[in-house]
Amino acid sequence: MNTNSRAHDDAVVELLREDPAFTDEYLAVAMDEADLPGGQAALLAALRHVAEAQGMASVAERAGIPRESLYRALSPTGNPTIKTLLAVLKAAGLKLTVHRTIDA
Repeated sequence: MNTNSRAHDDAVVELLREDPAFTDEYLAVAMDEADLPGGQAALLAALRHVAEAQGMASVAERAGIPRESLYRALSPTGNPTIKTLLAVLKAAGLKLTVHRTIDA
């Protein structure tokens, strides 16, 4: 890798740190695309990026989850329970909401 490039994940985490308002739009798109192929893994990656931007250990502590368990839950093969998902969202200062789609 040349010195002018960086990993995509690192760039996203930096954007989330610099612009916390970006988090809402970033996660909304990930949620909208969760039912597409690869969408669930992408949603978990987005949640992981948000947690990394805020400090994974800090988010885990606020959520009442061991840091290692949080990493595992938000891994590409993770399958967090609703309890874990809601705890992570709350710890990150976020709230899950539901709205009706036009095509439903």
